[in-house]
Amino acid sequence: MFVLVEMVDTVRIPPWNFDKLLNDAVAEELNKKLANKVVYNVGLCICLYDITKLDDSYIFPGDGASHTKVHFRYVVFHPFLDEILVGKIKYCSQEGVHVTMGFFDDILIPPESLQQPAKFDEAEQVWLWEYETDEGAHDLYMDQGEEIRFRVADEVFVDTSPTGPAAAATDPPAAPGQSTAAPAEDGREKKEAPFTLVGTICEPGLGLLSWWNS
Repeated sequence: MFVLVEMVDTVRIPPWNFDKLLNDAVAEELNKKLANKVVYNVGLCICLYDITKLDDSYIFPGDGASHTKVHFRYVVFHPFLDEILVGKIKYCSQEGVHVTMGFFDDILIPPESLQQPAKFDEAEQVWLWEYETDEGAHDLYMDQGEEIRFRVADEVFVDTSPTGPAAAATDPPAAPGQSTAAPAEDGREKKEAPFTLVGTICEPGLGLLSWWNS
């Protein structure tokens, strides 16, 4: 679930931090830059583990800060495929069951990966498993906050770096008197998560069957 990743970066130390030990100042800047951030194709950065090498520091003309090339290891959340994790249901939608682990929320279990047969209750906005027993089928609801066990089936990284207005350059010039304003959108554009885990359910909720059997 957590891995150590070797990284290299040039760290800028502002002048007001020159009174600190170099290792402490570098660690503070690295955590400020990386902690709780997603690095593309790497994972969610948690915290600095250690600094393995510090190169010479330089001060460039026009900048009073020092610049140091740093080799370090960082703790990163990046589960391997088929790893079993435990989280809690954050909410349900037509897309599937959205799961949180407290520090990471972008986990989706799509409908085809739920215990079958499953159906979505539009009124309650929850998924339910039609659990077969000797007495017939019973609906077991996957309620918000329910603990759930899932297997990591896939991971999706999205490059969310800002891009230039490439589309604007290809638009034909507006006719005289024609508005150049962009057309109004029906809704706000959905923001993509930079790192998403796609899971397959192992149990509908660790408390559901124990509740039913009791």
